[in-house]
Parts: sequence; C-alpha cells; structure tokens
Amino acid sequence: MKSRFHLRILWPFVLILAVSLAAFALLFPLVQDSVFQRAIETGKQANYIPIFTLVFLILAIGLMIGLLINIYYTNQHLNVLEDLTGAAQELGEGRFREIKIPGDVGRLPEMQELAEALQKTATQTEEQFNALNKQQAMLSAVLDHMTDGVLIADDSGKVQLLNAAAERLFKIENEQANGHSVVEVMRHYTLVELWEKTKNGNPETITMELGSAHKYLQVVGINLEKELPGRTMLLFQDLTQTHQLEIVRRDFISNISHELRTPIAGLKAISETLLDGALDDPPAARKFLVHMDNEVDNLTQMVNELLELSRIEAGRSNFEFQRSEPCDLINKAYNRMSLQAEKAGVLLTQECPSDLPKVNADPARIAQVFINLIHNAIKFTPAGGHILLSAWQDGDKVVFLVQDDGVGVAKKDLKRIFERFYKADRARAGGGTGLGLSICKHIVDAHGGHIWVESIENAGSQFFFTIPTTAR
Repeated sequence: MKSRFHLRILWPFVLILAVSLAAFALLFPLVQDSVFQRAIETGKQANYIPIFTLVFLILAIGLMIGLLINIYYTNQHLNVLEDLTGAAQELGEGRFREIKIPGDVGRLPEMQELAEALQKTATQTEEQFNALNKQQAMLSAVLDHMTDGVLIADDSGKVQLLNAAAERLFKIENEQANGHSVVEVMRHYTLVELWEKTKNGNPETITMELGSAHKYLQVVGINLEKELPGRTMLLFQDLTQTHQLEIVRRDFISNISHELRTPIAGLKAISETLLDGALDDPPAARKFLVHMDNEVDNLTQMVNELLELSRIEAGRSNFEFQRSEPCDLINKAYNRMSLQAEKAGVLLTQECPSDLPKVNADPARIAQVFINLIHNAIKFTPAGGHILLSAWQDGDKVVFLVQDDGVGVAKKDLKRIFERFYKADRARAGGGTGLGLSICKHIVDAHGGHIWVESIENAGSQFFFTIPTTAR
C-alpha cells in the first residue's frame, strides 16, 4: 500500500524527467551542431556554455513543472484528507449526525475506502446510539415510575443515580445528589451502615422509620459488582401504608374485642344471676331480662353497623341517587328526631332557604347521616341546649350543617373522630359503638362530598358535609 502511494506521489517527476530527457535528446544534437559549426567558422575553441545552459534550462523547467503538478495534486489530496479528518473528529466527538463526508474524494482507492469506512462507521454508530437511547429511555421510564426508591453509589461513596421516588424520599434532585457522598444525601447513619455492609459483603435488608413524616421503609442493599463493578444499589420500599393498615387492623381487633366484651360480660352476669335464683323473684327477673334485652340490642346494633360499614367500604352497598330538595332532606331528619330531642330537653330547629338547587342524593342514606349526627348532638348537649339544622349553597355544592352548643370535641380528637371505633374521652362513658361517624363519612364520600367538624371544647360543635348539586 505504501509503495503504491509513493509511486503516485513521484509520477509527475518521473513524467517530467522523461519529457526532459526526450527534449534533451532532440535539442542537444542541434545545439551541439550549432556550437561546433560556430567554432569552425570562427576558428576558435568550441564554447560549451550554450550546451550547459540548455541542459540546465531543460532540467529547471522540467523540475518546476513537475513541482507545480505535484503541488496541485497534493493540495487536492490534502483537502480531501482535511475533510475526512474533520469527519473523523466529529464522529469521535459523537456528532455523527453532523458528519460531512465529501462526495468526490478523487480516484485514489485509499481515499475512497477511507470515506466509505467513515460513512459506514457513522451509520452504525447512529444505529447503536439510537438503540442505546431507546434502552436508556425505557430504563429511565421504569426508574421514574417505580414506587420504590433506587440509589446507586460507587466504592468511594459518591452517589451516581437517584430515581424519582428516591428524590421525593430524600427531598433532593438527582442532579444535586450526583457526585455527593451517601452521607450528605441520605443523612441517616443506619442507611450509611447498610451501604458500607453491602459494599463489602452480601445483600442486606433492614426495616426502619425515616424522618419526621414517620415513613416506614424496607431497605435492601445489593452489591452490583458483577453487573456494574464498583457500584452498590440501595432499594427503598415504602411500607408506610402497610404499616398503617397493620395498626388499623390491630386497633380494629382491639376495639371490637373491647366493644363485644362489655355486652357479653353483662349478658353472662345476668344469666348467672338468673340461674342463681333470680328467676324465683319475678320483679327482679323482669329487671334482669330488660337489661339482657338492652345488651342484645346493643350487640345487634353493633353487628348491623359493622355489616353496613363493610358493605359501603367494599362498594357493595346500593345507593339510589335521585334529584332531591335539600330542605326535604333536612325536614325528614327533623321530623324523625324532634321527639327524641324533646325527651332529652334539647331544642331542635331547622333553617333552610327554599331556593337551594337540587342535589344528587340517596334520601335514605342522607337521612342516616343526619340521624347519626343529630343523635350524637343530643347525646352530648345538656338539657336546655339547642341543635340547629341548616343548609346553604357554595358554588356547585350544597353545604349541610348540624350545630349544637354541647360539650364540644377536644382538639386532639378532631382528626380521628371519623375513624372506626374511635371515641373521644367524653364519648366513652356514653355508650355507642363508635361506628356512626365513620358510616357518615363513607356515605358522604359515596355522594362525592366531604364531611368535617369544627369544635371548641365546652362551646359546642359544628358538623358540616357537602353534596354536589345537579344540573337544573
């Protein structure tokens, strides 16, 4: 290859040398004859200067022409080489889409082969780059949509990658975390210890509570030595909801056990008293049987409310929605509970504008919400107190209110008052299952509304709930 290339560089000089020799062969005899003829005519010694001059001129002109031809062709090849060199540099810098390979690279096979090789390399590189981009986009999409957090660090403890879930967990963006130590990013000694153990050994798994938000995490440390030498991955699985559900499950079991224990213990005591001889005393037997009947009623109410709550939560409870007048909903509840309020010495009143828009509601279910709220208000409002039922429009919804001037709800109980079986301290001595407000919440939620309470201890309570309006 090299010898062929050199011959192509030397061919102008070889050509000019051949032409010069031919010219010399033609002109030299003429000049020589002229010199000898001149010497004969003058009788002087022959002057060879014209011959030497001729030889010098032929060689000088030939060399000059050869040099000019060589420069011309060399410049052509250098321009092509510069273009190919620029294309190679762009290819090396990753700008393969911008690569410009000249269409005319001359007749040299080496130049043509080089141009074809660069073009082929650029095409293959673009295809590989596009494939890598697709894989990277796919991996990025998977990482970004994972609910589990992922952190990858190198052997020196510098963070190399955080996915979106880990960014939210540690409240830092991937760009800010990259290059920083795991200590700076995770800010928890337990996680740092896990990373150190994983880096130097086998996979480790721990469960821990993180931050002021009390997130419960299962963290898995994985050494990526085989796949990514010098890298370690921490996988963060958020078990907060599972942990909270476990707490709810334990509370439910504890509460239902407590609620069942009281009436069952009462029934057991009554039955033992009757068996011990109270049956022989009709007045006493009747008194105990009345107590037994009340305990059975309490058990029946609890079971019915549990079944009702279970059906609503499971979506198996049928709601019969219809366009209803808000005032009709309030009036039905007022009529059903007015006698009970009167017996308790509490004044029950209603205020409802007649121009309110209709709402999409199940009247029987909304009546159940009102009855539960009014029943609680009567229970915690002393004789001589006042309970108000009211409603008004707020945008595309109607707000309903049950307000009393009773004992109120302590501030610490406000956030949990709608939980199943939850009872405020003052409610614990008043009986009940602790399911009524939870049922109210689920019914209102099923209507697309919202329920909440505002209360000041010893200054009464205001229970609000909303129901969307229907198109007129």
